[in-house]
Amino acid sequence: MNYFELINKCLVELNYKTCDSFTDLVKNDHEKIKNILNIINGEVCGFDNWNFLLRKLEIYLPKNTSEILNTISGRIHSLYIDDIKYGFFSDFEKFMLNKQPSNTYTVFNDKILLPAFTSDKTIEIVYYTNNFSQDKDGQDISSMSSEDDVSVIPVPFVEPILVYGTCMRFKGNAEYSKFSFWYGMYKDALANLRAKIGSSAFETPTIRINRQ
Repeated sequence: MNYFELINKCLVELNYKTCDSFTDLVKNDHEKIKNILNIINGEVCGFDNWNFLLRKLEIYLPKNTSEILNTISGRIHSLYIDDIKYGFFSDFEKFMLNKQPSNTYTVFNDKILLPAFTSDKTIEIVYYTNNFSQDKDGQDISSMSSEDDVSVIPVPFVEPILVYGTCMRFKGNAEYSKFSFWYGMYKDALANLRAKIGSSAFETPTIRINRQ
């Protein structure tokens, strides 16, 4: 369900008139709904280390190079070099002195620090993306803004979570007649998401090649 469809679903739940075109969404309430949809999407995606947030990035590391630009929009889950898993080591000064433990990496400012190798290497990084939406071409983006953009929350959870969550936030009044219904549907959908979508296994990460 894309951004425009989600907005119209919210309008139906709120007993507002739906729009025939994305360009018709010009009223203040339309803008409020659009904004809240992205807020709820960000909050839910940030609740846990969901499998659907996992991505895989391959970065080329030239020989005799001990640092690479950190282009990841998210949090590193694991890093591999030559099929060996490297652990995170927080003391970045040890890397600058070349005294870090073996098979470790660290992050310093916008760089990933690694041991220097005598041959070129391919760094494989699995990470949780901070981009919680996708455009019509399936590219990760920070938030929904165009008609065909979608949330990364899987079907069939995305509609009840975002629509009912948005309606609750939009009204912001527990005494409102439909508030309890919206809350129940949102709560059930979120519970089902947690039950059926794991938070540790790798689920077909997206692979991108970045040559530095």
